[in-house]
Amino acid sequence: MLKLLRSSGEFRRLFLAHTVSRAGDAFNTVALVVLVFELTGSGRGVAGAVMFEVLPVLLLGPVAGLAADRVPRRTLMVGADLFRAAVALALVASAGSVAMAYAVAFGLSAGAVVFNPAAGSLLPEIVGDDDVVDANSAMWTAAVTVQIALAPVAGLIIVAFGVEIAFLINASTFIVSALLLLGLQAGRAAAATTERGWSGVLAGVRTVRASPLLTRLAIVQVLASMSAGATSGLLVVLADRWLGVGPGGFGTLLAAIGVGAAAGPLLLRRFIIAGDKRWLFGPFAVRGGVDLTLAAVANPVVAGGALAVYGMSTSTGMVAYQTTLQTLVPAETRGRAFAFYDVLWNAARLLSLALGGVLVDIIDVRFVYVISAGLLLAAATVGLTTNLEPTAVKTSGIESDRHDATARAMRRQRHRDS
Repeated sequence: MLKLLRSSGEFRRLFLAHTVSRAGDAFNTVALVVLVFELTGSGRGVAGAVMFEVLPVLLLGPVAGLAADRVPRRTLMVGADLFRAAVALALVASAGSVAMAYAVAFGLSAGAVVFNPAAGSLLPEIVGDDDVVDANSAMWTAAVTVQIALAPVAGLIIVAFGVEIAFLINASTFIVSALLLLGLQAGRAAAATTERGWSGVLAGVRTVRASPLLTRLAIVQVLASMSAGATSGLLVVLADRWLGVGPGGFGTLLAAIGVGAAAGPLLLRRFIIAGDKRWLFGPFAVRGGVDLTLAAVANPVVAGGALAVYGMSTSTGMVAYQTTLQTLVPAETRGRAFAFYDVLWNAARLLSLALGGVLVDIIDVRFVYVISAGLLLAAATVGLTTNLEPTAVKTSGIESDRHDATARAMRRQRHRDS
C-alpha cells in the first residue's frame, strides 16, 4: 500500500481527498445522531434521520449510476463535494430544528449517491487491476484510522461546544476534498457508453444477472442490509439504554469499530482475493456473532471489543466486495453496477430501519440486535454454501480479454492458496 502511494501521484491525490472527507464524516456521524436523539428523545426519531439518508439512494441511485458511466467522473465527484459542503453549512445555522436535520441528512446522502459510483468506477483507471486490492485496502484503512482518532474527539467537542462545530468541520473537509480532486488527470473525459433512458439505467442489472457470483452477492446484500440498517442506526440507543454511556461513550464505540476496521486490511490484506466467497460472505457470520454479544452483555468494555471485531470483518468484507466489482464488471457499466447494489442495500436498509425504529420503542433495543444476528447468519449461509467461480462479465474485444485474464489469474491464486 505504501509503495502504491509513493509511486502514483494520481492515487495519492484520490487517497488524500477520500481520507480528508471521511475525517469530516467522523464528526458528522456523531453529531447528527446525537442531535436528533436529543431533539426527539426516541429511537424512532433517530431511525427517521437515517431513513432520510436512505431515500436519495432509492430516488437518485439508478440515474447517478448512469451518470457515472456517461459524464466525466472527476466532474461528478467535485460537484458532489461542493454540494455537500453547502448542505453541511446549512445545519450550522439551524441546528435546533428536527426538520432541518432531516433535510441535511437527505442532502448529504444525495451528494454521496452521485459521488460514490463515480469514485468506485474511477479507481481501476488510476491504479489498474493488479493494484485494486491494495488501493482499496489503503483507502479503507486511512478512512477508519481517522475515525479512530476523531470519533471520540467529536463526542467530547459536541459535549463541550455543541453540534454546530462538528457540522462546520464536515463542510470544510468537503471543500478540501474538492480542491484535491480538481488536480486529477483521470476521469476528465466522459465514459464510452452512449446508452440512454431506462435501457441504459438497467444495464447495471443485466451485468449483475450475467454473473452467478454477482447475482448471489446481490441476494446476500439484501439479507445483510435488513440487519445492518437497524443496528447501525440504533447504536446510539443501545449505548444510552443498555450500555449506559452518553454521547462521549457513543463516539468511543464508533472508534472501536474504527480500530477493527483499520486493523482488518492491514493484517489480512495478503489473504484477500476478489471473488473469493470466504471474504465476500464469511464476514457476515462474524458480524452476526457480534450482534448476539451486544444483545447479551451490558458491559461497555465487552461491547467495545465486540465492535472492534465487527469493524475488522466489515472492512475486509468491503475491500473484497469493492475489488470484486471493480475487477469483474466492465468499465462501461461499472457505475451502474455499483448503483444497483447501493439501491438494493438501501431499500432493504430502509425497511430495516422502519421496523427497528418501531420495535426499539415498543420492546427493547436488544431484541433488534437478536433479529439482526439471525439475518446476518442467514446471509453467510446463503453465500458460503454455494460453489461459484469468479468469472468476468463478458464484453467485447480487448476489454473482454482483459477481464478473462483477470479471472484466470484469480483462480490460479486460489489454487496456490489451497
